Amino acid sequence: MLLTKINPNQAAFLIDQNLHITTHEQRPGPPERLSGMTVGIIDMTQDAPHNGEMHPDGDELLYVITGSVRITCESSPDQFTDLLPGEACVVPKGEWHKVALLEPTRLMHITPGPGGDHRPLDAG
Repeated sequence: MLLTKINPNQAAFLIDQNLHITTHEQRPGPPERLSGMTVGIIDMTQDAPHNGEMHPDGDELLYVITGSVRITCESSPDQFTDLLPGEACVVPKGEWHKVALLEPTRLMHITPGPGGDHRPLDAG
């Protein structure tokens, strides 16, 4: 058996429909939309670079390794969920949501694809 060490700060993992795992280089900007589940570990030093996102293909798992974030869903804009280290939440399929930074955070996400959309940040 051949094992390969992978740096999760530089690669995202795609779990395809056949449960085969491949790696993809993480790049700045919006994530690449891939068919299957993308698993990534990201270091956040500011809010997510969008004004909300949505995943029509399935639920998304967000897990905080270090730091803290606030998750707000469009269907309940007056409610939010703060996640601390070791805490996670599931964002339901099709729910528009925002991830706001409370402090610098290392976050793991398991995101369904290939569909998905995000709203650009307002200029100004």
